[in-house]
Amino acid sequence: MRNRNYLQHAAQAEQHLLQSAFDTAAVGKIRVLKAGRAVRNTTMRCEANRFELCGGNIVHAEPALWRRIRTRRGLHHLCNEDGMRSRRQNGLVVLAIALAVAVVYTVYLVAAGRARNDIHAAGDRQLQIIALDLESVLEKFETLPFALGFQTDISGLLENPADQALRAGVNRTLQSIQRQSKVSAIYLMDRDGNTLASSNFDDALSFVGKNFGFRPYFRDALGGKAGRFYGIGSATSEPGYFIAQPVYTRGAPREGARPIGVMAVKISLAEFEQAWRSSEEPIALADRNGVVFLSNRPAWRYHSTRPLTASEQHELAGTLQYARRTISPIGMLPEPERAGFGEHVTKPVGRLGWQLLLFPSQARVTRSATLAAGAAALVLAVAAISVWAAYQRRRRLEERSASRKALQQAAEELDRKIAQRTDELLAANRSLETKYAKLKETEQLLRSTQNELVQAGKLAMLGQMAAGVTHELNQPLAAIRAFADNAVTFLGRGQTDKAGENLSHISAATARMGAIIGQLKGFARKSHEAVSSVDLAQSIHASAMLLEGDFRRQGAQLDIDIRDAVSVLGDSVRTEQVLINLLRNALDAVEDAQPKRVAVSLCREGGHAVVRIRDSGPGIPEQVAQHLFEPFFTTKAAGRGLGLGLAISSSIVQAMNGQLTACNHPGGGAEFMIRWPAPVEPAQAEGGQVVHV
Repeated sequence: MRNRNYLQHAAQAEQHLLQSAFDTAAVGKIRVLKAGRAVRNTTMRCEANRFELCGGNIVHAEPALWRRIRTRRGLHHLCNEDGMRSRRQNGLVVLAIALAVAVVYTVYLVAAGRARNDIHAAGDRQLQIIALDLESVLEKFETLPFALGFQTDISGLLENPADQALRAGVNRTLQSIQRQSKVSAIYLMDRDGNTLASSNFDDALSFVGKNFGFRPYFRDALGGKAGRFYGIGSATSEPGYFIAQPVYTRGAPREGARPIGVMAVKISLAEFEQAWRSSEEPIALADRNGVVFLSNRPAWRYHSTRPLTASEQHELAGTLQYARRTISPIGMLPEPERAGFGEHVTKPVGRLGWQLLLFPSQARVTRSATLAAGAAALVLAVAAISVWAAYQRRRRLEERSASRKALQQAAEELDRKIAQRTDELLAANRSLETKYAKLKETEQLLRSTQNELVQAGKLAMLGQMAAGVTHELNQPLAAIRAFADNAVTFLGRGQTDKAGENLSHISAATARMGAIIGQLKGFARKSHEAVSSVDLAQSIHASAMLLEGDFRRQGAQLDIDIRDAVSVLGDSVRTEQVLINLLRNALDAVEDAQPKRVAVSLCREGGHAVVRIRDSGPGIPEQVAQHLFEPFFTTKAAGRGLGLGLAISSSIVQAMNGQLTACNHPGGGAEFMIRWPAPVEPAQAEGGQVVHV
């Protein structure tokens, strides 16, 4: 009974200690299969070598600890101590992580604020330079309309607007001054706002005759003070800055006098937009209502930085400042167009309450803050890793002594398993060697059978071409006989010249017969599967030569289009076999068609050589296309084919790393396409077309 209780207590001790080790990481080394379950034969060492588990049993413990383990109360006390220690460790880890996060976040905020201040300071300096340039341009022409108002011709034209000669002279004067000063326009208006003279008098969009009395700059100048305004021109639809000055009667004192007209100058500020486009950060110039009218972001132009009130919208509509455009906030633009809009630096400029805006890139602030936070995190990580490495080193030293005994047992078990696995591997190797030998025999038999099948296909094709070849040979034989008889006759008459001509014809006929027979012999011989460079153009012409008689006898037209001289790696005999088979099928397809036409083309497409064979036949039925390349499938009449031609051709093309496909051409008929890789870059040949009838 005492032994049984001891075993029960030991089992409970194992279960509680393993569970505590899994939950609190109080073990030195443990492998977990499932939650709460540990692998047998696992060594666990706890409490700084106070006890050790091996194989699920307590194999070593200090004497005092043995007594505590033997009682349930002592076991629970030990587990409670481990749990408290584990909770303290977890609390310290969580606190350290929280402090590290707080430090990194604080560094991020401080770095972001500092980077934001630096960027704003740099932006303020940049705006200061831009504002000086802009104000210098505006002030440069501030006195031009005032000075022009003292011209005698100007006041004279206002007093006598019907004088056409005077008007023409003023127009030419204003045009000369405008061209010299490089302003957009200079024009003179009477008290009602009607334009009497203008520098663009000879343009299609001339200001002459236009009324600008509704413009604020006209009303201000007519009131005796300088008028300034920016807006889109109502005549030219081009924006500009307008400066106007009152014109008085010649010789009359200006104090308290009533103006008789207004002289205005229009200045284009487009060159500033061109200069701002070199900046990656958005730059904008807005009026006193916040409406942007100049910017290196074209989508922001004539949009406001804030929603406009009803009175502001009414004021803009009354002055036609922006040509009746609907002014909407930039924030309502689509996301890509309003990119960069947000926090900005402002600088007042000009006399109309304009604001020069610069939108610094927030990505720079984020990048600087992220780099600083990353550096802080890196420092903390190095410190944490150093502490963790020291802790792990202490644990490794503790585990090392506990692992030696388990390693010795594992080594003995490993030796036994290695011997067992070695015997199994030797048996498996012998089995694989036997299977490999059988596989080599099967592969050799398959290759031999395939070669015989290819040779049989060539011989069957030779049988189909026999009639045409016989016809091609009979013609030269008949010609040879006729020329020989004529040569005998001419020799009898002593006409050796004519006899020589007949003998030359006989030699040409025998050469043609030799070429045909040579092609047949080359096609009929067995292939040795030697890989070499195959000239596709030469193979196409050789195949066409063998079928020339069949095409002529059937009245079909064969078009050969060699666009590029392309070579591939493969077997020339098998290549010609594929081409002859496809040409023969195309010839059979046009047997009942009108017109009877077969076209062959060769070209290079990228790194591939492509041969297309198209016929004018009825095409490929849908139910036939699914089985087109299957062995022994044929649509020909009995006795005209075994259905192996396309299957053999497809296997030959695949063996050369190519692809054979078929489809119906949109222009009618079927089209077969062979695509071969062309690794060798051949010399380009001029495209040509050869027609056989």
